[in-house]
Amino acid sequence: MNPDTAVADPDALAAELGSRVEEATKRLEQTAAETTDDQARAPSQLPDWSRGHVLTHLARNADGLRNLLVWARTGVETPQYPSVQARNDGIEAGAGRRAAELAADIAESAAQFAAEAARLSGADWTVQVAGVRGSGHPAWFTLWRRLSEVEIHHVDLGLGYRPADWPEQFSSQCLDLVADRFSGPDCVAALLVSTDDGAEYRIGPPGQPATVTVTGQTRELLAWLIGRAAGNRLITEPAGPLPPVPPW
Repeated sequence: MNPDTAVADPDALAAELGSRVEEATKRLEQTAAETTDDQARAPSQLPDWSRGHVLTHLARNADGLRNLLVWARTGVETPQYPSVQARNDGIEAGAGRRAAELAADIAESAAQFAAEAARLSGADWTVQVAGVRGSGHPAWFTLWRRLSEVEIHHVDLGLGYRPADWPEQFSSQCLDLVADRFSGPDCVAALLVSTDDGAEYRIGPPGQPATVTVTGQTRELLAWLIGRAAGNRLITEPAGPLPPVPPW
């Protein structure tokens, strides 16, 4: 799922990713629909954010990523957000709404994102777009970005959806991408080994030999690396504490 890799059939890839986004969104919408007002106002698993903040962020994320799809389809540069401050203000403004309003916002924004994605085809998916942070990427990668936002922040709600519930395909693809991000000098050189399929992922400065091997299930490795779990079931070799990793 590397955005720098050439794609032979962008339409097929977009269709496959779109289907996975739809499935993940249905699970999120079900959770949102069952959330009470008290639960919406309660703290989420993210520092300083209520569940209302997380749900509002997910809705505004759908709007922002839809802007990138409009950009790809029309050729007119359409920013994900006017600014980082505007993004933050929008989340804060919507966080205190009643649970029913939050759930409706999740559903409506997701439907509009899906409708815009359905309008793209062929070369549209290879157009380079750029989010509010980070480098540019082809439009099809916007679907992956939405999938990861929905899957990870669904866990952050703390309402029953856990890393163990992540689809296997998502977990392995996401771990591969995330491991690439942990390649700076502030990260310990380590080898991550999945007991699910034997896949290996390296973190730390390129070319530096691994000083520790961390073994465990793919979902548990991913959850630990992105700060969604303590990694209590992971095994290190040589034996000892898990290596420190920078914030994701």
